Amino acid sequence: MEKVRVCLIGCGRAGMIHARGYAGSIREAELIALCDPFEDNLRAAASELSVKYTYTDYREVMANPEIDAVVVVTPTQFHREVVNAAAKAKKHVFCEKPMASTAEECDEMIAACRANGVKLQLGFMRRFDRNFRRGKELLDSGAVGQVTLIKSNTYGPSHPKEWMYDVRRNYGPIGEVNSHDFDTLRWYAGSEVRMIHAVGHNFRSPEVADRYPDYYDTCSVLLEFENGVVGSITGAQYVTYGYDSRAEILGTDGIIKVGAQETNSVQAVTRDGKITADSVDSWRTLFRDAYVEEDRAFIRSIINDTEPEVTGHDGKMALVLVQEGLRSILEKRPIMINNDREGDDDESDTAS
Repeated sequence: MEKVRVCLIGCGRAGMIHARGYAGSIREAELIALCDPFEDNLRAAASELSVKYTYTDYREVMANPEIDAVVVVTPTQFHREVVNAAAKAKKHVFCEKPMASTAEECDEMIAACRANGVKLQLGFMRRFDRNFRRGKELLDSGAVGQVTLIKSNTYGPSHPKEWMYDVRRNYGPIGEVNSHDFDTLRWYAGSEVRMIHAVGHNFRSPEVADRYPDYYDTCSVLLEFENGVVGSITGAQYVTYGYDSRAEILGTDGIIKVGAQETNSVQAVTRDGKITADSVDSWRTLFRDAYVEEDRAFIRSIINDTEPEVTGHDGKMALVLVQEGLRSILEKRPIMINNDREGDDDESDTAS
């Protein structure tokens, strides 16, 4: 295989980040097709990118023998059917998070890809960010001794859209911004979660409280891992000051700090004693290079026939933690996570 020939399925904002990476930065791959059911999206993407094929129906993608792999960036409710169809067509799969709507759907997708001998990688780009990767390298080297506590935060600036207020359907910040934090903590801790306890409140959108009493824009999550490590995650939407994603790893012999709020190292100190700096405006800015690196890693796993760095199990467990985190908020209690089942059929259990 000289180059891995790729089709992007889903030409929206996130999909085009991947498309531009494949079009300009990944020499081992070639973007040859685009697919989107909305013709305006498809037309706009095709006008920017030079591709051989365009489709409005993903089933036509699966029938094209020239396509080796697909990048799935559709709405979450369609992930299972698209991924399963790709696996059946023997096409390797990169699937953006969240992996699916339920853990059972995740299991089905994992099984389909395994049965058909194709790769399945999930889109947790922080694992490919140079700062987060360096944090992992230092942790694994023993630089700070035994890990005791891992913290991670994500605060996003976007004003909530109407659909975001119904947290029983979209999970709220735990799903919208903190799914990456859950994956980061599992990656850093090297362990599964035993217990999750989350609280959340609506501070920034009081006008929707009557219509959406369960909506929250700010949350704090306490995690206990099976290996004893303690985890802490905080999340927020509509923070207005910019995009903010950082992590800390506390060990017995030191601390590792990952990430910064500043978009560059330039600061201005004025005569009134104030220090100012430029804030990162968006996740698209902060993780621009990480998106390219995760796509490159996906292609390498195909060419070298190795396991993807972010597996279907990783995608499933992030979804489980998002769902159980929301349940903890709504039921106002800790939730115990059952990781004793074999295979990919793990289910959560309630706290006693």
